[in-house]
This record gives sequence, C-alpha cells and structure tokens, in this order.
Amino acid sequence: MAHDSVSRWLSGEKLTPKMLWEQSQHLAEQATGYLIIDDTGLDKPHARNMALTKKQYPGKHHKVVQGIDIVNHLWSNGEKFIPIDYRVYNPAGGGKTKNDHTREMIHTAEKRGFKPLYALMDAWYTSVDNLKAIARKGWQWIGALKRNRLVSLVQGTYIPAANLDWAAKPVHKVWLKAYGFVLVSKLAAPNGDITYIATNDLSLTDYETLKNHNAHRRDIEIFHRAIKQCRGIERCYSVKERSQRNHILCAFLAFIKLEWQHIKTKISWYQQKWPIVRSAVSVFLA
Repeated sequence: MAHDSVSRWLSGEKLTPKMLWEQSQHLAEQATGYLIIDDTGLDKPHARNMALTKKQYPGKHHKVVQGIDIVNHLWSNGEKFIPIDYRVYNPAGGGKTKNDHTREMIHTAEKRGFKPLYALMDAWYTSVDNLKAIARKGWQWIGALKRNRLVSLVQGTYIPAANLDWAAKPVHKVWLKAYGFVLVSKLAAPNGDITYIATNDLSLTDYETLKNHNAHRRDIEIFHRAIKQCRGIERCYSVKERSQRNHILCAFLAFIKLEWQHIKTKISWYQQKWPIVRSAVSVFLA
C-alpha cells in the first residue's frame, strides 16, 4: 500500500474512541479486575506546527518538549491488559481538563457495566471531584496523594499526610479534607522514593494487602510502554489533527489484536512484533 494512500485515509476518516470499546469489550472480563486511570505523553520533540501538541515534561527527556497527551482507562486483572477508553487532552480545543475527561470516562465505564475491584490512579487524578464521582457509583478506589494533602485525626485540625506518625503504624484512618474518611499508608520504594496512598475501603487495614492492590497501578505503565514500542503510537508525523487522532485510535486497535493473541497463545507482544518487522525488512532489502 502506498504511503500517500495511507495518509489520505488517515486525514479523511473520522474515527472515535467508541470504536476501541467495540473491539475490546469481548476481552474485558468485568467480574474481577482493576480500572486503572492514567495519562501518557506521545513525544513529538521536533514538532512545530503539528496539531494537538503542547509543551510537557516527560521523564524520558527530563526537559520540556512538545507532545500529545492522552488520558487512558485500562482494565486489568494482572494478566490481561485491555484498553477500554481514552481521550486526547487538548485544552486549546474545547477547554476540558484531564480530570474532566476522567470523570466522563468513569461515567461511561459505569454505563458499560464495569464494577471494578478498585479504581487505581496516581496523585494527579485523586482530586476530590474525581474521588466523589467514583464513590457515588459504589466503587472503591486506591490512589496516590501528594505529601502535602491535608488530613485530620482530630476534628477541625488538619496536617499534611507526610506528617502522620508513621513510626506508630503503617495505616491510618483519617478524614481527607473535603472528602471524608479514608485509610492512608506510606510506601517506601527500594530507591528511597516515598509514595502516600489512600483508599475509601475502610476494611483494607492490612498494609501488605493494600500495597499489593496498589501495585497493579503499574499495569498501565506496562501498557503505555508496549503501545509505544510495539504499535508505534508516536510515529505519526502528520500536522493534521484528524490524522493524529485516527493514528492514535489505530494504534490502540492494533494493540487489541496483540493482546488477543497473547491471551490465546501466551506469546508476548514483543515476540509477536519481531516476525512482522523481519518480514518487512526482508521485503525492503529484496
């Protein structure tokens, strides 16, 4: 297929995130699993006039570069990684924040019948509005808190979560300001990084159990790495918004095919990729 025909197709079609759910719903086992919320940046460091790009600070570059930001919802049980919804974050075109997109997708997930074991998220998404939106659906959540997030052990007196007496016990029941009662814990990584996490499941008082549930938040980082390395989601160089949006969706749909094969055959995404690459290289060099 000629490159020009692909470019014309990408710029002419109007694909929407709803198509992702149409292809992924048969893989999502809704009985037990985590709904994981996070965003990822698509690096476009040399973009000047490319639609949807904005300045962002990805860990890969350790500096401000141009990129496209996508808010994702992943359904995972630790073995299956099923993208079920996403939104392109484009504040210049509509004004919605990442948290606005998140709440919209939470409502959509409920309509689609999801009842997650826990909704998992990092500190960006644990705003009071997000947490209340999740709780109103009867869902339980686990999310990271910034160290200065205010909590109370004594009514009317608030302190930063980092100032709780962590030597006394690893899990505290506190009142999260503007929200309500939660459990808060402090996690220390081997490299010395400290993370504070909270949950509205007040029965989750065992530190190890809480930590193990929270660890599934890494599943979406694994997914983000795979969709970039195996499906080339960053490799669209068109300056047109419609082309970028369509390419992003096509990368998600291609990942669904990889995951379906992985579920059936237990062959990893990366092992599936290399026969395709070798074949393409052979044709190119012939």
